[in-house]
Amino acid sequence: MKRWDRRLDDMSDSAAVATHCPYCALQCGMELSAAPDSGPDSGEVLVAPRAHGDNAAALCQKGWTAAELLTSPQRLRTPMVRASRDEALVPASWEGAFGTVAAAITRVQAEHGPGGVAVLGGGGLTNEKAYMLGKFARTVLRTPNIDYNGRFCMSSAAAAANRAFGLDRGLPFPLGDIAAADVVLLVGGNSAETMPPFLRVLTAPRPDTGGLIVVDPRRTPTAERARLHLQPTPGTDLALALGMLHVALVEGYADTEYVAARTNGLADVRPIVMSYWPERVERITGVPVAQQREAVRLLATAGRAMVLTGRGAEQHAKGTDTVTAFVNLALALGLPGTPGSGYGCLTGQGNGQGGREHGQKADQLPGYRRIDDPAARAHVAAVWGVDPAVLPGPGPSAYELLDSLGRPGGPRVLLVFGTNPVVSAPAAARMEERLADLDLLVVADLVRSETADLADVVLPSAQWAEEDGTMTNLEGRVIRRRRLRPPPGQVRTDLEIMAGLAAALGRGPVVETEPARVFAELGRAGAGGPADYAGISYERIDAEGGVFWPCPTPAHPGTPRMFLDRFATPDGRARFVPVEHRPAVEDVDAAYPVYLTTGRVLAQYQSGAQTRRVSALVQAAPGPFVEVHPVLAERHGIAEGDDVRVVSRRGVAVAPARLTDTIRVDTVFMPFHWPGAGRANVLTNPALDPTSRMPEFKVCAVRLEPVCSAVGSALHERPEAAR
Repeated sequence: MKRWDRRLDDMSDSAAVATHCPYCALQCGMELSAAPDSGPDSGEVLVAPRAHGDNAAALCQKGWTAAELLTSPQRLRTPMVRASRDEALVPASWEGAFGTVAAAITRVQAEHGPGGVAVLGGGGLTNEKAYMLGKFARTVLRTPNIDYNGRFCMSSAAAAANRAFGLDRGLPFPLGDIAAADVVLLVGGNSAETMPPFLRVLTAPRPDTGGLIVVDPRRTPTAERARLHLQPTPGTDLALALGMLHVALVEGYADTEYVAARTNGLADVRPIVMSYWPERVERITGVPVAQQREAVRLLATAGRAMVLTGRGAEQHAKGTDTVTAFVNLALALGLPGTPGSGYGCLTGQGNGQGGREHGQKADQLPGYRRIDDPAARAHVAAVWGVDPAVLPGPGPSAYELLDSLGRPGGPRVLLVFGTNPVVSAPAAARMEERLADLDLLVVADLVRSETADLADVVLPSAQWAEEDGTMTNLEGRVIRRRRLRPPPGQVRTDLEIMAGLAAALGRGPVVETEPARVFAELGRAGAGGPADYAGISYERIDAEGGVFWPCPTPAHPGTPRMFLDRFATPDGRARFVPVEHRPAVEDVDAAYPVYLTTGRVLAQYQSGAQTRRVSALVQAAPGPFVEVHPVLAERHGIAEGDDVRVVSRRGVAVAPARLTDTIRVDTVFMPFHWPGAGRANVLTNPALDPTSRMPEFKVCAVRLEPVCSAVGSALHERPEAAR
């Protein structure tokens, strides 16, 4: 890949393919073409931005450099198998690799039943692959043990939206509505680094009486652009939301007409909220009373206002309740279902929305149906041509599934598609131990990730520019991913890999490999469900530039804006849900006196499996670090650039210090993109939200220890409490 300032002027118009960026849920439009001196099936690929929907023609550095991985020497090109755990992975044929996997699955299921095999999917898989992975698990493997890494991302917001509105679509309105709003409250999101082109939407011109409000314990690049920045103690967003609702109710800002006409349940919420007066909330959160009142005033007096949540609010053991509290605030102010206003969740992964709709979740069938609903089981079974009785019931959530691997009663074989839990899962060192106890670990990926390094069988899968499919962006807009060229050499698509495994297991032609036909089947399976794609086709997406679900028939216009007339509840009203603040599962104490919070940086993405292999991104963000406030650093004798041991009850990470006054004095921050000594997720807490089963990534207690040469050999030593 040459420099990323190449434009469409350098391209052959006939060769250009309109597609979308492979990274975040913004799914920015881009055009790809082969460089003039390249062959049609190999060589350099040129990238140019293109406008799509309400998103202007813009790409971040990750998007500009995305094509470099297509020709990277680090991509997988042939299946690999290891004869034993003591031997290295060596190249193998597809027949040999499939045979190894099929033999292990057959043996394990004969000894342990269908649940002896598990599947872990990813939020970056296309709709077609997410759908087929769920069908493969439940009809070929007949296992209940399937979940996906989106459980670690948007699950708390999804759970909160389902119980308040009866339906979860991250943004129930187009991006343009956010740009046109007078006031936007963003809770726990740093869009300037996680989806930079979206910053244009957040910082669109607003009236003098409006602006952007950001809630974040760090003064991030996004917070720097805000009119008002609320900087709470990590783990106290729920108390802040309760306090803001208190102000709205007591000071007369509630939209009483809206509440009476369109909601239920405020009477159950009010007594709880009355105990969160502003002064008490300041003591809990550290957010001054004046800022609480100003934030509510700005939202309540705006003509159009939005409340948005990100991972900072959601990745907690109380994340569902935290999001619920902000939804309650939005309902009290009359925002959801009001044109130009509303509540929304900023979905993170590329297909984080579609990936949670089509059946790769533990409790789900296609169309966002519940797997324990007899009517849903009957409908989907009819499409699949099986008896509903053979469909397994719900299985464990992603962390619970991973933590059960190799244990008595737990799965003995794990198939992984498009995720890297060795870096991305909480208590990551413990996850390595669980993977090591498996009889067989199979990883399908495009690079040799840290999880693939531990696998017994590695299957090379095609990249985004080498396959067709659809994605559903953060607005709920279904869009096309188009193939520029076929995958190289022996590389296969994930659909072809699933079909090959099904054939090796003797399960017949269950898996369709043509994406357009899979999408049509997906539409039939999901028809009548909450996420209804039945009226969407490839041809319609091409003609309209994307279609918003639900769209139940070809004549239906799609649904850019939801809830304008009624919510998706039985009575059509949104529900206030009573919630109470509670401290972080693991609060600071004398042994671990500092809060740790984690997140992303501009030039890396998720576990870094892709971006750490792109030269420009490595140059921009070469490795892990620890953000430390200068006052906290002085207390510990830490200088800029010093290596610091960050110790939690689960493990130790080591990274150089970055001193900054943009973070709270009682808090440190680490990005989670890297393996090795600086792997942040060896520290994080796997305590789960009781509703969404989201782990508590965003807050845990740690201590800091300066590193000297004498302790260099102990970088990976585990703390006493973790032994």
